[in-house]
Amino acid sequence: MIKFIAASIVILALIGGAVQFKSTDKDYSLIVNKEVAKASVYNGVVKIYDFVKELATGVTNEEVVDAKAK
Repeated sequence: MIKFIAASIVILALIGGAVQFKSTDKDYSLIVNKEVAKASVYNGVVKIYDFVKELATGVTNEEVVDAKAK
């Protein structure tokens, strides 16, 4: 379970652009920007939560905003 959570965090950080790959003639390196990683993981978790919430309830955020406006 912990491997799954760690892999999810790494994937969200990669998608968010928090990890940069740099190479020279002698070596390769991965550079992680902590602040960008934190923000991209947070945004990814929020998007996944909203997606699952939408699947469970069948209500989109747009419908909620429209209902509150009326």
